[in-house]
Amino acid sequence: MKPSEFKAWRKDCKLTQEQAAKKLGLKKRTIQYYEKGKRDGKEFKIPKTTELACYAVSVGIEHYYGPVSLNTED
Repeated sequence: MKPSEFKAWRKDCKLTQEQAAKKLGLKKRTIQYYEKGKRDGKEFKIPKTTELACYAVSVGIEHYYGPVSLNTED
């Protein structure tokens, strides 16, 4: 996920930086680093786990309750 994609995700979800941080379990400053793509002049990459968490939030999954069985047979 690129910084511009992360920022677009946040705005599409109508979240402030503070709200995004809370939903993702991060600090507001981390959200700012993700959106800039830099920290102290060095590249700051968005981890795959954060990208997956963004997807979960965008589809309404706020908590993980463990694996879901897809077995439809009783």
